[in-house]
Amino acid sequence: MEHVDAVVVGSGFGGAVAAYRLADAGLSVVVLERGRPYPPGDFPRGPAQLARAFWDPSESLYGMYDVWSFRDCDSVVSSGLGGGSLIYANVLLRKDEDWFVHEESLPKGGYESWPVSRAELDAHYDAVEQMIGVSPYPLGHPAFGDTLKTLAMRDAAAELGLDWRLPPLAVSFAPSRGAEPGLGLPIAEPEYGNVHGRVRRTCRQCGECDLGCNDGAKNSLDHTYLSAARRRGADLRTLHQVRAVRPRVGGGYDVEYVEHMPPVSPDDDDRRRPRWTGPHTISCDRLVLAAGTYGTTHLLLKNRAAFPGLSRALGTRFSGNGDLLAFLLRATDRSRTRPIQASRGPVITSAIRLEDGPDGRGAYIEEGGYPAFVDYLVEAADLGGEAGRAGRFLLERLRGLVTHDTNLSAEIAGLLGRGELSGTSLPLLGMGRDVPDGELRLRDGRLDVVWTAETSDAYYERLRATMRRIGHVLGAEYADSPSWWRKRVMTVHPLGGAPMGRHPGEGVCDPYGEVFGFPGLYVADGAAMPGPVGANPALTIAALSDRMCTRMLETPTPTAARVTAAPEPVAGPDDPPPVFGERTSLWFVEEMRGFLGVGRTDPRSRMGTPEGGHVTFRLTITVDDIAAFLGDPGHRARAEGWIDTAVCGGRRPIARGWFNLFVPGEAPDRRRMNYRLHFWDADNRPRTLSGYKDVHHGPPTRLWLDTSTLYARLLEGHVDEGGDDDAKVVAAGTLHILPSDLARMLTTFRTAGPDGTGALTRFCGFFLGELWDIYRPRQGS
Repeated sequence: MEHVDAVVVGSGFGGAVAAYRLADAGLSVVVLERGRPYPPGDFPRGPAQLARAFWDPSESLYGMYDVWSFRDCDSVVSSGLGGGSLIYANVLLRKDEDWFVHEESLPKGGYESWPVSRAELDAHYDAVEQMIGVSPYPLGHPAFGDTLKTLAMRDAAAELGLDWRLPPLAVSFAPSRGAEPGLGLPIAEPEYGNVHGRVRRTCRQCGECDLGCNDGAKNSLDHTYLSAARRRGADLRTLHQVRAVRPRVGGGYDVEYVEHMPPVSPDDDDRRRPRWTGPHTISCDRLVLAAGTYGTTHLLLKNRAAFPGLSRALGTRFSGNGDLLAFLLRATDRSRTRPIQASRGPVITSAIRLEDGPDGRGAYIEEGGYPAFVDYLVEAADLGGEAGRAGRFLLERLRGLVTHDTNLSAEIAGLLGRGELSGTSLPLLGMGRDVPDGELRLRDGRLDVVWTAETSDAYYERLRATMRRIGHVLGAEYADSPSWWRKRVMTVHPLGGAPMGRHPGEGVCDPYGEVFGFPGLYVADGAAMPGPVGANPALTIAALSDRMCTRMLETPTPTAARVTAAPEPVAGPDDPPPVFGERTSLWFVEEMRGFLGVGRTDPRSRMGTPEGGHVTFRLTITVDDIAAFLGDPGHRARAEGWIDTAVCGGRRPIARGWFNLFVPGEAPDRRRMNYRLHFWDADNRPRTLSGYKDVHHGPPTRLWLDTSTLYARLLEGHVDEGGDDDAKVVAAGTLHILPSDLARMLTTFRTAGPDGTGALTRFCGFFLGELWDIYRPRQGS
């Protein structure tokens, strides 16, 4: 079997950065990208080409646009070498500092919590901007100064007192950095060359960014990070689609993939010919999942059985980054004398930053554009015969070209047929901080999204109101996207599904993208976002990947223990206010199993007999502040995870849990380890598992029995400490730690914060010291 140091799945903003950084460090790297390469000049333009510009290998379609349609929302993402950079609108904005929120309550429960800060990302933002090459739209230059849509947005913002700006764009307006801008000039290649080997030319304002730039003016990832990665030795394999991933015995991961075999020509319709080879398998020490929000989350959900103990946060924190599309129809410049020509210039040239509302949910509004030939399609859509049918057919295949939409073909064609999206229309693109309370899950083996706009209504209404005000200044009629008539969420920036967090109870991966419990497995794309970026997310995804690689390369082996960034504590409604500052946290995973006897009230009676049902729990025990934990006589920590027993209808998530280590007992040589887990059973009835380990003086041979045996009672209701005697007991029994589970537990210890090694040493010293104090030989014993 082929083996390499690292496999990167996907070549978008997370994967491309990872491929370059790892290859540049001398690692053997293979990039598996399902789509094709697209050199300048190869992007589809004519009706026949655009009709095949979609991704569905089962129908011999291997194009760029991958349209996902769910019950509650729709999306369009990209397939090709360079991922989303092939069809995005070039904007590389940094996430606002105030939007790195911490523990913001969500309507359906839980929190939006960013375990990183703007300060931690700024250096990585700098590195990505330098590598890609960004510059604002050169509005002050004669060749670009008459862009009416940009001027109109500037004037409208000035009249309304809004914060207007020219954002950084990943577009080459000049032939080299520092040179004079110009239209269609040959671009000087960097020292690492270009993966396609074709001449690139500067932006000529054709508005075709979302179709792929045939001039090569867009500084997409294939021209930058991926070209540099290949120069450093990375193996870029296109038309390679990953189907399965799994851990290897002894460390590392196996990656199973197929290699697509597209037809030689569109006329090749031989259904008997194989369309792919494989499956093939490649193994690696480090695996970077960067297949996009949908692709990465889908892979983890499909292969969840291969990753026992994967965080229950998988599939959560989905959001659309606040995406909203609207149109200003029959728009003119501020003087009301000239129509706005949205087809002139890049798709986006300027942005308005809305101030944060009372809920802290600010937004951006960016003017949109579309290819110049859409103006001509307006005419074709009103014609009869072949021309009219060709125009309408093409429009149906442009799903999202003008609108970034997915299921709006008929509606957009209708607007075009009335001439309302021609030279007098201006698309407005909104994005910001919607509520990340959506869920990605499998439905009949397929990916599904459960999410609506209802919990973000206030945000969307504020955004639409500002767009109307802009339209009023420009003498335009405001029109919602047809999808909004049905309150259907449309997004080109899907985020979440494998969110980062400070511990497994909060996220799938840590603040550096490494999946909890699986060293060497990383998430490096939009799936790792724990909430909306707010601004266009591409730059933040790339910066987080750059930060991930810095930490990865500091780790000598994937299984080595490491110290991560300092987290803030997760506080519940009944917990005391957290004390912020320098702190070090620790967590580990404990698994126990045993039996509960229904009707028994004393767990010590008939101890260990299999009366009743099997019970297993898997808990992540988290100490938010080791110093405070060691100084607290109650030595209290959080317990998160699941409990599985037939008495309660199978596996149930822990809603809230506590663990106390070595609580003083009735005598100086007696201690208890207390467990209290609140959850709901399958019939939605509240239940509490209350248990203790009885650690007391005796021969050293008792040490294993005492510390590995939990006496437990299953209680009705959510019973707080001190209320057990008044609660009704459903069942009672004992659970044990098996030697194999103990060995596994010892590999799960992690720390976060300053001096992680020292903190772990102090924790172990406390643990061993307590055991010595209890079991040490005593005079007369």
